[in-house]
Amino acid sequence: MSNTTKTLAVAGAVAAALTASLATTATAQAQEKCYGVSLAGANDCAAGPGTSCAGTSTVDYQGNAWTLVPAGTCADIEVPAMADGSERMGSLEELMRDLPA
Repeated sequence: MSNTTKTLAVAGAVAAALTASLATTATAQAQEKCYGVSLAGANDCAAGPGTSCAGTSTVDYQGNAWTLVPAGTCADIEVPAMADGSERMGSLEELMRDLPA
């Protein structure tokens, strides 16, 4: 393999790595924590006292458990209404609803 080919191969690999890194960073920056929208066991973190974190929520739409969602979408996420008919929405702050008994 010639030096030119080796140089081009290395440059291509570096460019690919940088592109992947930038795409990952952009995705991570474009997300926010949304409380009260995850199903039981599907939260990303913060599920209250005595939990270790991800996947530890025990109630669907648990208000103190969050999931990462695209930035700017949390307040628009609708989840099924509560048993009394009250609406449930996602929140950027921890909620005191649907906590485990």
